[in-house]
Amino acid sequence: MLELTQISTGYEVSFVYKPWLVDAIKMIPGAKWNPSRKNWFVPKESSNALLNWSKQIGGKVAAPTKNIEIGEIEPLPELDIEIPLKRSLYHYQAQGVAYALKHKKVIVGDEPGLGKTFQSIATLVAANVKCVLVICPATLKENWVNEWKMNAGWSAMEITDRIKISWGQYYRVGICKVFVVNYESLKKYFVESINKPEDKPLRLNHIKFRDTINLFDAVIIDELHRCKSSKTMQSKLVAGICKGKEYILGLTGTPIQNKPADLWPQLGIIQQIDNFGGYKGFVDRYCDGPTQSSNLKELNYLLNKHCFYRRAKRDVLKDLPKMTRNIHKVSISNRTEYVKAENNFIEYLRENLQKTEGEIDTALRGQAMVLIGILKKISARGKIEQVLEHIQEVTDAGEKIVVFCWHKEIVDELKKHLPHAVTVVGSDPQEKRQAAVHDFQKCKKCNIRLENHKDTGHDFIPSDTKVIICNIKSGGVGITLTASSRVIHHELPWTAADCEQDESRCDRISQRFPVESGYFLGANTIDEYIYELIDKKRNIANQVTGAVEEVETNMVDEFINLFTKAKL
Repeated sequence: MLELTQISTGYEVSFVYKPWLVDAIKMIPGAKWNPSRKNWFVPKESSNALLNWSKQIGGKVAAPTKNIEIGEIEPLPELDIEIPLKRSLYHYQAQGVAYALKHKKVIVGDEPGLGKTFQSIATLVAANVKCVLVICPATLKENWVNEWKMNAGWSAMEITDRIKISWGQYYRVGICKVFVVNYESLKKYFVESINKPEDKPLRLNHIKFRDTINLFDAVIIDELHRCKSSKTMQSKLVAGICKGKEYILGLTGTPIQNKPADLWPQLGIIQQIDNFGGYKGFVDRYCDGPTQSSNLKELNYLLNKHCFYRRAKRDVLKDLPKMTRNIHKVSISNRTEYVKAENNFIEYLRENLQKTEGEIDTALRGQAMVLIGILKKISARGKIEQVLEHIQEVTDAGEKIVVFCWHKEIVDELKKHLPHAVTVVGSDPQEKRQAAVHDFQKCKKCNIRLENHKDTGHDFIPSDTKVIICNIKSGGVGITLTASSRVIHHELPWTAADCEQDESRCDRISQRFPVESGYFLGANTIDEYIYELIDKKRNIANQVTGAVEEVETNMVDEFINLFTKAKL
């Protein structure tokens, strides 16, 4: 009838509501109702009275509550070794690597844009691991392959159906020691059999894995929060693959999306749950009460002590450059459609280049522009899922983001998936464009835009409008979007100047943080050739000036020459 739990200052008392019990406990000196925990508190000096009363009605004393463990969170350690990387770590990234090397099984929880991918790669290079598995969303596989090559010089390979059985041989003969796989393919590539009794839920011990998982001594799990439910097949497969590995690095900017219960499956996967009392201990300790959250300061302390670190941009401003540019090479979802269009383009060039003896005349260029536009649009459609995932990650972390597109059709398609986003496109009247910018820039408290907010006397509170989608020609000039420090190009313009104009919407006076500019390129598509030319022009001093049409014409000519060298 009564349950008594001893705490440091007395007892917590729980019982099913009955008026006579309420009247009785009110008679005990100092007893009072605790609305947040939905129980009664009796101070230590009234313990005898409480226990005597409890014995009379059959009360039960629960095990003593563990004392709350809260200490000062120590700063991250300094890295004291040289790591053979292709580029340098920022100071805060080096500290993250030092922490991961010390603890080995870690959740890297930095805000999006601070380099979780680079830190995980640097950690495993420093540890000189034998064989690495990267588990990530399907849309990020290509990017992970490129990141390993760009940052460490290590070859990475996607596991596909073609090498479903033989991929291990590539490791054994020394060709490759980093393998990348998406969540949905774990069962296909790593499970030998599943023997689940019909009348029972699936458990990890029902799954028999292939012996090849023993080749890995390190696992990176990108977007670890996808494993926040222990009941899913996906979470069980990730946990089984990680079992016994020396290094397990989970990357997520949003480890808790709803409540602390999201966290314990992730801690189980990285094999750190025992530091929190095991599953039952974690749930009892940190998932209690009406909000299913309790002892959160202790949880934060223990996470940082054992297996977790997180930095916000504001914490590392001194280490960040004014602006960074990141390339995200992604697999397009409509590859068959793209290849067909590319073959048509190649055939057109093959037939016409020889007619002009290598000179690109006006007629050839005009038709080529049409075919190039088709390829750009197909690639853009094929990247929508990946771009939406990136936008979701940024907004889930509480940040705003500016998205630039070339085609209005792509702006409209993104808007379908992001109904609360605002847009700036050429077909919009000026009033609508200004309203969109105002909604994005305004302070939630006073409705004044960030660029005019300095003298209001209170801190700027960002509005709820998290995403603005702009047409490159319409949104790339004349407006200020400093409420965001995140810019991405879903599609590319033809010139470096256009890219820089887009970036300068955020990188200007009233910007509070370093700007991160991301370019989403369809792997093995026209995007890579266009970006190569843009980057080349960006690095040439005294860039070509004059009419935009003239610059674009020069770029198209160069593109055709570059493309034909690669394809013809």
